Amino acid sequence: MKAVVCKQFGPVADLAFEEVPNLLVGAGQVLIEVKAAGINFPDSLFVQGKYQVKPTLPFIPGLEAAGVITAVGEGVSGLQVGMRVAANPEIGAFAEQIVVDATRAFPIPDAMDYATAAGFMIAYGTSHNALKDRAHLQAGETLLVLGAAGGIGLTAVELGKVMGARVIAAASSPEKLALCKEYGADELIDYSREDLRARVKELTGGKGVNVVYDPVGGAYAEPAVRSLARYGRFLVMGFAAGDIPKIPLNLLLLKTSSIVGAFWGQFVEQEPERNKQNMAELLAWYAEGKLRPHISKTFPLAQAAEAIEYVAARRAMGKVVLLAD
Repeated sequence: MKAVVCKQFGPVADLAFEEVPNLLVGAGQVLIEVKAAGINFPDSLFVQGKYQVKPTLPFIPGLEAAGVITAVGEGVSGLQVGMRVAANPEIGAFAEQIVVDATRAFPIPDAMDYATAAGFMIAYGTSHNALKDRAHLQAGETLLVLGAAGGIGLTAVELGKVMGARVIAAASSPEKLALCKEYGADELIDYSREDLRARVKELTGGKGVNVVYDPVGGAYAEPAVRSLARYGRFLVMGFAAGDIPKIPLNLLLLKTSSIVGAFWGQFVEQEPERNKQNMAELLAWYAEGKLRPHISKTFPLAQAAEAIEYVAARRAMGKVVLLAD
């Protein structure tokens, strides 16, 4: 089979696209013929050796894919050959085949195409876990989403509305904010031209927001923390800006607020049954027409390096997907 291979940690451009041995399915696993694979911001960190976990070299990058099950291992129930599924392997999605634990593969609705399915699990799974399980977002609360047009940010906007929140979307251009508006944002902030804290204060009548969803980090984190309402929750989602912010802890004391970490990958690994329940809810919402995944750009599998760099440069709106065919 063909696969994208990282032989040494370093520039994304050094990734190879080459022939590798076919895979064999083991007990409790399924073998999937990959039709599409989703690009995520951590992909570039994995390749550069900058992620929290460093895979053993050489490795095949990629954290999510969709395709058709071609073999089922001993002890697997509920999945069968020929079934269309989305999956989130721990690594290895950028290939023509993947093997995953059966707990990491989910049947997809007939109406969901492979590109959509390949970009669904991580973006929606991450935001759903963060808003539901970590921030306990309630209907009627106000949610501020930073990086709101990005791969996970846009799903936070969309899910916030499904969960009954008032959503303020913050992004860096009118084009990105227009997409957020299309996906249900009630208010918009262009933080490349507007003062984030001042605009939040204006939009909330000085009360602040109940939940901040921050996959960006950097210079916007502290103003967002200062914009929390009493008992507000600040979700730490990632650091796309590159800098890990240092937050004065007295702000949490004065606001009676909380900083809450949300690490979906750990959730999937340690709480597979709860993740299965969450994914069932998300797929049901999709089938009901409540969720409309946005695929902004696709690349052939052979151009994975270009696609990863495109996302790492924060040029994407919504999801970017690799097509295997």
